[in-house]
Amino acid sequence: MPRTQVQTLEVEPKPGEPLLVIEELRVSVEDGRDILKGISLTVNRGEIHAVMGPNGSGKSTLAYVLMGRPGYSVTGGRALFKGQDLLEQTPDERARGGMFLAFQYPQEIPGLSIVNFLRSAYNSVKGEMKPLEFHRYLRTKMELLGVTDEMVRRYVNQGFSGGEKKRNEILQMAVLEPEMAVLDETDSGLDIDALRAVAEGIKAIHTESTGMLLITHYQRILNYITPHVVHVLIGGRIVRSGGPELAAELERSGYDSFREEAGPEDPSKGPLP
Repeated sequence: MPRTQVQTLEVEPKPGEPLLVIEELRVSVEDGRDILKGISLTVNRGEIHAVMGPNGSGKSTLAYVLMGRPGYSVTGGRALFKGQDLLEQTPDERARGGMFLAFQYPQEIPGLSIVNFLRSAYNSVKGEMKPLEFHRYLRTKMELLGVTDEMVRRYVNQGFSGGEKKRNEILQMAVLEPEMAVLDETDSGLDIDALRAVAEGIKAIHTESTGMLLITHYQRILNYITPHVVHVLIGGRIVRSGGPELAAELERSGYDSFREEAGPEDPSKGPLP
């Protein structure tokens, strides 16, 4: 009898299903200092979570560990992305799987135009696309975000203002269409107009099947982007989670009112990265 071919169908992602699950994540650095001390949170598809905390609370460490930056040791807990062990994957595998990190301090790449950089990134993460087809695709993303031809012809971040660098990060995110975006202090160094433009770009990209982790010091970007959940991270611990009103409480009272909830710190450990 002839063999029956079985087709494997891709399962469509469902809004509201768990996308990124972090359970009791503990992280230290090479000198043995504990940075993250049992972080737990779940980002469902369609949700935006804000992680707020003062300098040295471990916010950037969380972003770097999720994307696989070397120099950190996971000493406990786990992180699952789409049900798979994220921490066992290489940075390339995480990117191809649908993770994205927008850097707090985007690097300059002299001699490489943005358009060529974006095409190379797309081909590496999503698969090869012919040049003409990619330029048409890029045009749709530029129109979505209001990015000009002049900008994408420039070298990556060379001579860019803070706002231009962050808009370039958002354009990269639009082109790569990640399922989970981690935005590390995307609002830092932006004036009011640039902040509004970046926030509008983030909202334009976000869909009901994607998730976002928005890391920030301040409430100001949350005046333009309303998160579903706000987490307060102090001393390597999430001391409280709540709705958008929690960010407003932070703005009124500052982080000092939350420090007691973080528990005692060991002064010999030094400041957190």
